[in-house]
Amino acid sequence: MSFEPWFLKDLPKPAYGSHKVFSCFHCGGGSTMGYKLAGYDVLGGVEIDPKMMQVYKANHHPKHSYLMGVQDFKKIADADLPVELFHLDILDGSPPCSSFSTSGSREKAWGEKKNFREGQAEQVLDELFFDFIDIAKKLQPKIVVAENVRGLIEGNAKYYVKRIHQAFVEAGYDVQLFLLNSAFMGVPQRRERTFFLARRKDLNLPLLKLSFDMKPIPVKEAFVGITCKGRDRTKSIDYKYWKLTKPGDSLAKVHPKGHKFNSIKINPETPAPTIVGNAHVIFHWETMRNLSELEFKRLQSFPDDYNFPNERQAGYMCGMSVPPKMMEKVALEIKTQWLDVIKKPIKLRKK
Repeated sequence: MSFEPWFLKDLPKPAYGSHKVFSCFHCGGGSTMGYKLAGYDVLGGVEIDPKMMQVYKANHHPKHSYLMGVQDFKKIADADLPVELFHLDILDGSPPCSSFSTSGSREKAWGEKKNFREGQAEQVLDELFFDFIDIAKKLQPKIVVAENVRGLIEGNAKYYVKRIHQAFVEAGYDVQLFLLNSAFMGVPQRRERTFFLARRKDLNLPLLKLSFDMKPIPVKEAFVGITCKGRDRTKSIDYKYWKLTKPGDSLAKVHPKGHKFNSIKINPETPAPTIVGNAHVIFHWETMRNLSELEFKRLQSFPDDYNFPNERQAGYMCGMSVPPKMMEKVALEIKTQWLDVIKKPIKLRKK
C-alpha cells in the first residue's frame, strides 16, 4: 500500500459546538495540528519560548495566547481568564522532557534549576509536569492529555510517574498511561512517547482502549516528490565515518571510540529514527547532508506548507513537537470513546 500524503487533503473545519482544546507547552504547534486534523477547535495555549510562539501564531492564529511559563499562567486569577477556558473538553500539554530523555544526562539533571533551551529561561524541568496538573485542577477540563518521552517510564524516573499519577488523582482525575509508537500511527518515524490520558472522575467514563497497527511508512515513500536538499556536510570531519556507516546505523558503530551515538545515517527502507531537537545530526543515506526543511516536515507529518523560519529551525521544532498524525489518532479515539459517549450536559463549575 503506497503512502498517500495526508497534507494534500483539505483540513477538516471544526463544526459549530465542536470539542474545545487548550494547549500548554505547545511549541511550534504539532499537537495543535493533530487536534485540528481530528476536527477539534483549538483555542490557543501557553508557551514560554518567544520563537516557538511566533511560529505557532503564524500557523494557527490562536484566540487565546499566553507568552509565559505555566508557573505564571496558573497564578492568573480565575476572573481574569476567558470563561471558555473553564469549559474545555481537553487540556493538552507536553511538559519539557529533556531531563528524562534516555539520550541525555538524566538523573544528573533532575531537580536542577538552570537555563534549558526550552524557553530560554531558568527552570526545573522535571517539576513543570506538576505545574501543568495544577492548571488542570484550576480549569477542570473533561479530559487531560499529557505527552512525554519514553524515558519517563524507565529506571529511576518511574518515581515521577507515581507522583504524576497521585497529582492527577488529587486534581480529580482517573489516569491511564500508554506507550505509543508513531511508526504504527501514520508517521514515517519511529518515535515512542508516553501519553497520560486523564478523565474527570465525575464523568464516570470507561477505560480508554488504544491499539494502533498501521503499516509503517518507509522514508523513501515519505520523501516522494521532494527535490530540495539540505546543507552539504561532506567537508565535515565525520564524513569518513558516514561513508563507513550502514544506512539505519549510528556513526558510533564505526567511530574508534564509540562517539557520535546520536549521529544517524537514515535507512530509506524503514521509518526514520526519532527526530530530536539536535536534528542536524541526522544524515541522508545517499550523500552526507542534513535533511531539508520539507524532509523534516514529512518525517514529522507536518503539512508541506507549514511555516517554519528556516531549515535548521524546522529540524529543531520538529524534534520538539508531537507528530500531528500521532496526536490526530489519539484525539480521534478520545472523541469516539469518551467525549461522544457523554449523554447529557455536564454541570460545569462557575468561575
